[in-house]
Amino acid sequence: MGLFNRRAKQPGPDGSASNGSREKANGSSSATPSTGTTALPQYNHNGHEVTRRIQPDGESGRRGINPGQFLQIIWRSSCSVSSWVNILWPFVPAAIALHFIHGDHHLWTFAINYIAMVPAANLLGFAGQEFARKMPKVAGIIIETTLGSVVEIVLFMVLIAKDNGTGQAGHGSKIAVIQAAILGSILTNLLLCLGCCFLAGGIKHKKQRFHPIISEVGSGLILVAGFALLIPSAFFSSLIGSTVTEGEGYTETKLRSDTVNISHGVSIILMVAFLIFLLYNCVSHDNIFAEVLEADEEADRDRHRDLRKAKLTMTECAVAILIALTFISLIAVFLVEEIEFVVEHGVPDNFLGLILVPLVEKAAEHLTAIDEAYDNQINFALYHCLGPSIQTALFNAPLVVIVGWGLSKPMDLNFEIFQVVLLVLAILVVGNFLRDGSSDYLEGSLLVLVYIIIAVTAWFYPNSELTTSNGRPSTETGTEGTEALLQAAKMLMS
Repeated sequence: MGLFNRRAKQPGPDGSASNGSREKANGSSSATPSTGTTALPQYNHNGHEVTRRIQPDGESGRRGINPGQFLQIIWRSSCSVSSWVNILWPFVPAAIALHFIHGDHHLWTFAINYIAMVPAANLLGFAGQEFARKMPKVAGIIIETTLGSVVEIVLFMVLIAKDNGTGQAGHGSKIAVIQAAILGSILTNLLLCLGCCFLAGGIKHKKQRFHPIISEVGSGLILVAGFALLIPSAFFSSLIGSTVTEGEGYTETKLRSDTVNISHGVSIILMVAFLIFLLYNCVSHDNIFAEVLEADEEADRDRHRDLRKAKLTMTECAVAILIALTFISLIAVFLVEEIEFVVEHGVPDNFLGLILVPLVEKAAEHLTAIDEAYDNQINFALYHCLGPSIQTALFNAPLVVIVGWGLSKPMDLNFEIFQVVLLVLAILVVGNFLRDGSSDYLEGSLLVLVYIIIAVTAWFYPNSELTTSNGRPSTETGTEGTEALLQAAKMLMS
């Protein structure tokens, strides 16, 4: 989640605003830039007249939609790395066409749609960034945050809608994939994305320092969210060994029902926490974040080129968002329909949820964060890594639980003990690296290597219908699971 607190920039000493004013369509020499206080109208850094309710940094100087410029700006995207993703756009129509072609090509359909999701998500991220530039600070933050997680939310909604509702592992159940994808999304941001940012920034700048307000708030919220996500699993694991199959006593059915109810309550509380987090960033402490991130913008090596780039109009932003959402929704449906066949052909559901799904849903955002770190905007990059993790834990995961509640699907936060331990260890590792307020390529390399270790382990982890810590183990197994979760909780609290 990025916080783009933009202010009107005054014309620089090189007269760039004056030169830009001559680029206006009417070419009037009387349209001189304002120096900032009383003269109207005002002009931004490119000499474009600032439209009412449009922030100067987002002013395009145009109205409506121009197809040629629209396609050119979209192709250029937010950065060089992100623009390379647009080479994958031919996969989008191919993915849609392949879905409607009859035949036994399920793996090909999954693979093509998987690749096609990347440019569609990249377009949504870029359009959301352009739209946020034009909006007031609070509205821009909320809109950009929401759009940045739309791919993940759409995938979660499609998965829960297509779940068979039995709560039993096996064919037709999507809950195990959703749970793995929730934690996988957090792990991908904390380990892979943050590691790549530290690596790219460290290679270029040797050592980068970030502001404590970014790392402390982010790591603190991740710690609390991880603890909250652990509670339903701890409750289930501590009692499963003492339940009875039927008759008098505390039955497994009652335990599962209570676990689902606890998950509903925890989800509501986490969503309240997310609202408080937004208020903290957008209202009460917005000036602190504004100063930190504005200083980061000034440190951007490419800032002068970024300011001079052509911008999308408000209409073009809306059109681009609608186009991206349409493609993302279609591709998400096609992907989910092929999950059963992919799992049956040897791809473990834990690997699918922990690794494959988060990689494709976050690819575009990760590229942007890595580019920011390379350009010495380490605070922006750090927020683009911690922010989505916070939103997944405090909003996206609770949202899918609440939606499952409304659809009478037994979606809960009772994760596999293996997954919970991975989350706890990732939070501890990242928190330790953020503690000193600086980063280098060594820390980045270690984070990436830890993620690779998790990916290798997830590949060999058996599917939930074969063995699971969420099933009905023996008393001894249940005790071991409880001890593992207690140990994880102790590590979080230490």
